[in-house]
Amino acid sequence: MIDLLGFSLSSLDLILLLGAAILVGMAKTGVPGTGMIAVPLLAIAFGSKESTGLLLTMLIFADVFGVSYYHRHANWQHLVRLLPFALFGVLVGTVFGDLINDDAFRLSMAIIIFFSLAQMLWQEKQSEVPLLNSGWFIAIIGILGGFTTMVGNLAGPVMSLYLLAMRFPKNEFIGTAAWFFLCINLFKIPFHIWVWGTVNWQSTALTAILIPVIALGAAIGIWLVGKINEHWFRRFVIAMTAVAAAVMLF
Repeated sequence: MIDLLGFSLSSLDLILLLGAAILVGMAKTGVPGTGMIAVPLLAIAFGSKESTGLLLTMLIFADVFGVSYYHRHANWQHLVRLLPFALFGVLVGTVFGDLINDDAFRLSMAIIIFFSLAQMLWQEKQSEVPLLNSGWFIAIIGILGGFTTMVGNLAGPVMSLYLLAMRFPKNEFIGTAAWFFLCINLFKIPFHIWVWGTVNWQSTALTAILIPVIALGAAIGIWLVGKINEHWFRRFVIAMTAVAAAVMLF
C-alpha cells in the first residue's frame, strides 16, 4: 500500500488513478467517450460516491486545458440557452445524490452509463441526427445534462446528443462542450464541499499532483483527433465503456 495525502492506495488503485487522469485529459480535447471510462475506474478504486469529488477536481483541471486550446470555437448563443436548465439539473442531482446510500448511488451510475451507451449506439446507426431546436428539447437536454453531471460526472453523451443535433463542426463541438463543462463543474464545487463532503483539500491536492498526467492525456487527445479513424475509435470507446459499466454493476 502507498500512503499519499491521506489516501491508502494499492498498486491497482494507483494504476486506475493514473489511467483515469489520462482518459479525462483525452476527453476534454476531443476524444469522445473516454471520460465515461474514467468514471467506473475511479469508482472501483475510491468508492462510487467518494470518487465523484475526486473526479470533479480532475475534470476542472482538464477543462482548463480544453478551453485553453479550443476557446475561440465556442458557440455562446447555445451555451446561454443551455446553462440555466443545466444549473437547475445540478440542484436536482444534488438532492437525489444526497438521499441515497453508496450501493444505490453505484447502481444509478451504472444505469446512467448503460442509458448513455444505448444513446450512443442509436446515434451510430443514424445517417444524420435531426435538428431539434425547440425550447422543450433544450430544456430537457439542459436539465438531464446538469443532473447526470452532478450524480456521476456522466453528462458527456447528453451534451454530445445536443451538439450533434446542432450539427456543429468538430472544433466548435469541442470548444462549446469545453466551456459548458467548465462552467457547470465550477458551479458544482460548493455542493460537493458542503452538501456531499466529497471535495476537500486532500482530494484537491491529489488531483493537483496529477496535473502533468492530465496534461499528457490532453496532448494525446489533440493528437488522436487528427490521426485515428473516428468510426472505429468510437466503436472501441463504446465497447470499453460497456465493459467498465458491467464491472461497476456486478
